[in-house]
Amino acid sequence: MTRITRRTALASLLATPALAQAEWRPSQPIRIVVPAAPGGTADISARLLAPYLQSHFGQNCVVENRSGAGGVIGTAEIVRAAPDGLNLLLGNIGPQAIGLSLYRSLPYDRTSLLPVAGTVRGPNVLVVHPSVPANSLPELVAYLKANPGKISYGSPGVGQSPHLTGVWFNQATGTESIHVPFRGAGPAAVELVAGNIQYMWDNLTSGIQQIRAGRVRALAVSSADRNFSLPDIPAARETMPELAQFDVNTWFGIFVPAATPRPIAEAINRAMKSWHETEEVKARWREMGGVSLYGSLEQYAAFVNGEIEKWGQVIRKEGLQLDAG
Repeated sequence: MTRITRRTALASLLATPALAQAEWRPSQPIRIVVPAAPGGTADISARLLAPYLQSHFGQNCVVENRSGAGGVIGTAEIVRAAPDGLNLLLGNIGPQAIGLSLYRSLPYDRTSLLPVAGTVRGPNVLVVHPSVPANSLPELVAYLKANPGKISYGSPGVGQSPHLTGVWFNQATGTESIHVPFRGAGPAAVELVAGNIQYMWDNLTSGIQQIRAGRVRALAVSSADRNFSLPDIPAARETMPELAQFDVNTWFGIFVPAATPRPIAEAINRAMKSWHETEEVKARWREMGGVSLYGSLEQYAAFVNGEIEKWGQVIRKEGLQLDAG
């Protein structure tokens, strides 16, 4: 007869996958901090994700908007938070990539956060108020050149993707316009519809409803190719030789404090994988003109690092530098 000792019994238990790899589950409510105002894609992503995480983990999950300073305020709050899986950041291309090179000083750096999983990516779309006498991108360029420094464009904040898209657009086309930053895409869109600004590069995922409702007119998308949701709207680089290299996609995703244990990050990543596979989320991304950005921890981290390098090169080349805050 084989004798079973305490040591062999314990080793057998530890070798059992269900015990050796028991999934982390939160014991308290979760919060998702959105470093932008309500109404934009970051906010939409968070409010779509929160009820799923609440159901999946059996704990309340709330969304808190902490807008300001191009996403720096909300990001810094999560950087300082406990690395316990209860504090999530719905970050984006602005504070998590562009801002790292754009600002002279930040209360965090690229190592302060752990990328967990993306939510959605998509192009920006150039939209104008109906009063603007331009039905194509070249016509808008001609209008801007005829009114240098007189026409204003909005953005969801300094350092956000729509802002830098606008800067690159002006530089490439030799135009000059007035940048008016807002605390989020929602407030900027409200001012555009009201005619208080004349145009903006909006995230397609948040701006498409205004386009479909006819409140604004779309002239181009910032990606290299046309978007499936607006097949008749050209890519900017199709329209003018000066924009041949123009290619921008904005993106959003979940981050946690860098010291968060890997099993916690993996548990949240797995929950987000199943979330992405739901018909509700697939339908919402199609409706918004976006594409799922799910990936493993390694894949998402590689994507974010690639974006940091890309925008760092663009910003350094143009000599752009701003003070945070």
